[in-house]
Amino acid sequence: MTEISAAKVKAFRERTGLPLMECKSALAEAGGDEEKAVEILRERGQKLGDKRANRETAFGRFGLYCGLDKSEGAIVELKCESAPVTQNEEFVQLANDMAQALATSDGDITDAEALLALQSPSKPDQKLSEQMADLFNRIREKFEVGRIAKLSGSCGGYFHNSGTVAGVLLQVNGGSDAAAKDVAMHIAAMRPEALSAEQLDPATVDKERQFLRSAALKEGKPENIVDKMVEGRLKRFFAEKVLLEQPFVKDDKQTVGEYAKSSGMEVKEFVFYILGQA
Repeated sequence: MTEISAAKVKAFRERTGLPLMECKSALAEAGGDEEKAVEILRERGQKLGDKRANRETAFGRFGLYCGLDKSEGAIVELKCESAPVTQNEEFVQLANDMAQALATSDGDITDAEALLALQSPSKPDQKLSEQMADLFNRIREKFEVGRIAKLSGSCGGYFHNSGTVAGVLLQVNGGSDAAAKDVAMHIAAMRPEALSAEQLDPATVDKERQFLRSAALKEGKPENIVDKMVEGRLKRFFAEKVLLEQPFVKDDKQTVGEYAKSSGMEVKEFVFYILGQA
């Protein structure tokens, strides 16, 4: 067996962040070849990861890549087993690397496997899958990529509770980063179901319309004016469900749509995720 010096083991430990004896064992198995030793450690980590595949990932955080100076934006849900890991600097970096790689990627990336095959922005010599495997080897918790989304065009965004509870990605035309963030914060607080009334599920709207019509008739309202009354009352329904019709949380004298217009901004689309919820 190749003799591995203490200095080489120490340097390899600093590179990988793994326990000294694991580093020494991998180097010895690799005959002193560091790159081969890294692969050995990843293979060992994969076997351990397979054993932990059924563990629950109830915690996590969102990676976000956005800005009005960028041509695309993205949000990625990265889950883990425990709350402390969500604050780990390398875990935060991994989530953000995933979002950046997704936003700047070519083609249609829609699943975790395709995402993990991309190169890491912060570690260009590694794929995201390798970056995640190396971090797993150091932390020894199961990681899982949840939902991912990419929006084309200028985007704003917002994290609730440092990205560990909810995340918002918002596509806009015009405006400013601050205005886009304000609207994203509103989304996190008020949780609209759609951007506009036209985008609400037609079945949901029709159900509400029928309910309001039935209620108006029970009130004894003349049938010839009931339909006009129902359309008026639907506006209150839209003000609860639709982003552009909701009273703006920072100034409820205006709607979100009015605030956006006053900021020179058109809201085009949004993605809102609550951690762990489908």
